[in-house]
Amino acid sequence: MAALTAGQRGRRVLLVDHADEPGKKILISGGGRCNFTNIHTAADRYISENVHFARSALARYTPSDFIDLVNRHGIAWHEKTLGQLFCDGSARQIVDMLIAECQDGGVRFAFGQAVSAVEHADGVFRVTLDGQDHCAPALVLATGGLSIPKMGATGFAMDVARRFGLPVVQTRPALVPFTLGEDEALFRSLSGVSANVVAQWGKTAFREAALFTHKGLSGPAMLQISSYWQHRTPIAVDFLPDEAPDWLIEEKRARPKAGLRAVLARRLPERLAETLAGRLALEGDLGTCRDAPLRAVQEQLAHWPFHPNGTEGYAKAEVMAGGISTKALLQKTMEANKVPGLYAIGEAVDVTGWLGGYNFQWAWASGRAAGEAL
Repeated sequence: MAALTAGQRGRRVLLVDHADEPGKKILISGGGRCNFTNIHTAADRYISENVHFARSALARYTPSDFIDLVNRHGIAWHEKTLGQLFCDGSARQIVDMLIAECQDGGVRFAFGQAVSAVEHADGVFRVTLDGQDHCAPALVLATGGLSIPKMGATGFAMDVARRFGLPVVQTRPALVPFTLGEDEALFRSLSGVSANVVAQWGKTAFREAALFTHKGLSGPAMLQISSYWQHRTPIAVDFLPDEAPDWLIEEKRARPKAGLRAVLARRLPERLAETLAGRLALEGDLGTCRDAPLRAVQEQLAHWPFHPNGTEGYAKAEVMAGGISTKALLQKTMEANKVPGLYAIGEAVDVTGWLGGYNFQWAWASGRAAGEAL
């Protein structure tokens, strides 16, 4: 996006990627259909040390702007849920679109070439590729973060930023599945079972599907909350967010001979209902139980604590949180405030979006901001 924007403004641009082809993360995103934006994009759906930093770029290049680009290329798309937009066909269409736009701007490509050196002197950046130097007055770090290393992800952008004195916020995997320890191994036996829940950490909560895996917890609700989670702290899960406060008391009145497992099985997947009922160990039929223990069960089901012992790391993380500090960048242009001509955009910057197309929209918007400033 930065390259095509600058190229179409008449700038001479060399787009470098050490991978043998561009956009590999785009190609695997959204199950191969690329969740290319979210119509509900707003700055408050991004995590950063400066929660206002993303506002400028996002306001100047909106989801509608990217949708217009997609439409001009005749790419069919659909809204799935929660404002998430996907290609009807293949994510390859998005990569091809971006390459075509670069070609329209006369952008030159250098794929499959690793950068061996980056120097800066007298207002000129010198980048060495396979022994050949390329010089320009501006250098854009658009190499992403540490997530999914098997796709070629590296810490290159952060390494270069540090060399030029730019601070880097501590990085961590985000939008990533949790792992559970042996004390919660029973839940790992539910691998493949999912349920719509509210997952909460601190004051942050997401209502989406949670998925039990052979290692722990995944699914949209868990991926979302993982971006906020701090190690060694519990996550609270409301398994029945639609139920009234005293729903189990009412169930006791209506079906006194029903047991807890049967009651839960009417609201949750059977294997999950069985596991929860076993953990709660409420003996006998509901009609034989006093209201106090039933209220305790209600409370437990509404605030079930899970204690992850970690996450599945960058290998399974959709994005990296942290990165090049926004304190070092100009909000409007993404240029380093103490190194003229050096820019950083996308996932390499300490701006991390929610699940569902937000990180792509940040890539497009921050890329456009830098491309317009070059």
